[in-house]
Amino acid sequence: MTTKINLFLVGIGTGNPDHVTRQAEQMLRAANIIMVPHKGTSKSDLADLRYQICDQLLGTDSPPIFSFDLPVRDPDKSYLAAVDDWHDAIALVWADTIQNASAKLDQPVQTVALLIWGDPSLYDSSMRIAARLDPEPTITVAPGITSVQALTAAHNIPVNALGAPFLVTTGRRLRDEGFPNDADTAIIMLDGNCSFTSLNGAEFDIWWGAYLGMSEQILLSGPLDEVGEDIISRRAAARHDHGWIMDTYLLKRRRPA
Repeated sequence: MTTKINLFLVGIGTGNPDHVTRQAEQMLRAANIIMVPHKGTSKSDLADLRYQICDQLLGTDSPPIFSFDLPVRDPDKSYLAAVDDWHDAIALVWADTIQNASAKLDQPVQTVALLIWGDPSLYDSSMRIAARLDPEPTITVAPGITSVQALTAAHNIPVNALGAPFLVTTGRRLRDEGFPNDADTAIIMLDGNCSFTSLNGAEFDIWWGAYLGMSEQILLSGPLDEVGEDIISRRAAARHDHGWIMDTYLLKRRRPA
């Protein structure tokens, strides 16, 4: 890729077209092309949802959509090294997709839109990947509803106690480091292993949600020692049925009355 592009990173929330802002819709309309990642047949629903959002919001006015196969992260490398190489590989695929689109459209692609799950600033690496393109693009971000917001809205709960902070972290860190000593409330993301099982369930309450904002949404909440096994069972069944799952949960430390 030799032409500097304008890259629109468009937060689309958690799959509900009603969560997409007017700013995001306007950016999608203004793009020369929209790029959609494919993550294999087991996760085809994720690509399909992006197509559905474009169809519902843009209709026949949608810019051309070009798909690309997302590279697979090397499981044999350390986490940070694997992610670094993975981001390099994704950047190359983006560049190839843009070049192919330019050739197919018989004109240089100058503005590209990517539909980003949730919000581009929260546990998403699109901005880091974009910085690896040559030349580095001009980036414009449309914020989206995050799984944190979708989770607390679905459960009708505030994310924080009155005047108190909260922490957003990953399942890997919860599993490796335990629940943070300086927090009463934590939102756990990117947890494929139900890392809450590493905690003493009698000390926490949990609010869990999967497929947030979608028709398949599942919600469970209660004392962790009472609902933890049910969450594990429901999560496994849903992943089997759909081939993929996205879930997030809030943990709150119990304090003596």
